[in-house]
Amino acid sequence: MKKITALLLTGCMALTALTGCGSGNGAGTTGQTAEENTGNSAGTELNLFTWDGMFPQEILDGFEQETGIRIRYSNFDSDEDMLAKLEEAKGGDYDLVIADDYIIELAVKEGLVQKLNKEKLSNFENINPIFQGYFYDEKDEYTVPYGAGIPLIVYDPAVTGFEMTSYEDLWNPALQDNVALIANYRVVDGIVLKSMGESFNTEDVAKIESAGEKLQKLAPNVRVINDNNTQDFLLSGEVGAAFLYTSQVTMALSANPDLKICYPKEGLGFGIMAGFVPVNAPNADAAHAFLNYILDAENAAKCFEYMGYYCTNKAAEEYISEEMKEMIVVPDTVTKGEIIQNIPQEAEDAHSKVWNEFKTACN
Repeated sequence: MKKITALLLTGCMALTALTGCGSGNGAGTTGQTAEENTGNSAGTELNLFTWDGMFPQEILDGFEQETGIRIRYSNFDSDEDMLAKLEEAKGGDYDLVIADDYIIELAVKEGLVQKLNKEKLSNFENINPIFQGYFYDEKDEYTVPYGAGIPLIVYDPAVTGFEMTSYEDLWNPALQDNVALIANYRVVDGIVLKSMGESFNTEDVAKIESAGEKLQKLAPNVRVINDNNTQDFLLSGEVGAAFLYTSQVTMALSANPDLKICYPKEGLGFGIMAGFVPVNAPNADAAHAFLNYILDAENAAKCFEYMGYYCTNKAAEEYISEEMKEMIVVPDTVTKGEIIQNIPQEAEDAHSKVWNEFKTACN
């Protein structure tokens, strides 16, 4: 999942400019504060491992001030890099990791994740149940959701000249050389499968290859394939339609409210980020204290406004600004979405082949 950063949001999200944060006691807090959850951790470190720019500085500073625990923030570039480092450390070195759903499933299967101590998570009930019980943690024993993403089509109706309602619209000849795509092959291949009435997670190689043939026909409409700041091509007018990550959708709509979102009628794909405590975390108490701190309703609202992803904390919704609420409070349509999962290597290899052929055709 791609992230939104404070620099990109300056001017459109008021909370990113704030400094300092008091103790979190928002709606839904039922008992312990972060300080009461730290055990003997005061004066120690929380080894936090996630992508860059996942928290507003006021949240990091506020936690340190309240608990006396210093945050040592390390970041990775990809989920796969995270898993490799966690494997090398045998589930040690890090106290708290925030990563994507599919990689968490692998980490749990490898025995690298410990079960949560929910007695230390008085704010656990604030989680929106829509984002619980999924394949990577069916019993909600290991993880705390921290943001959800739904890649969507965003378009400028003044440029496209028609209303977009489906993935099929991307193939419209009127969009020749006028479409931007993110570069996640499972997601892009997946929407082609979805347009054919198939699952994102099909293991049928023949169906994946058939989707590849259809994807080739999209090539004349594709102007750019880019994973970072893909919304910029839409905002600059270089393209009239773009298939974007959630944070990019938020940035695009914040910059140009005249843009429109298409919720494709064939169905949505989505993913969930979540925090977990490695099995041999040096300071698990600090990890639980931080999780409880960001589960606090008011603190969570600040985090989600900063990130630009769908809010996974139900209690936080009342604290999200009206301006941002339209963009990051989950719509009912998400419950109809399909989460992308790990598939057998043979199917992964077929996706990789299809994607490389498509990129060649686009060039």
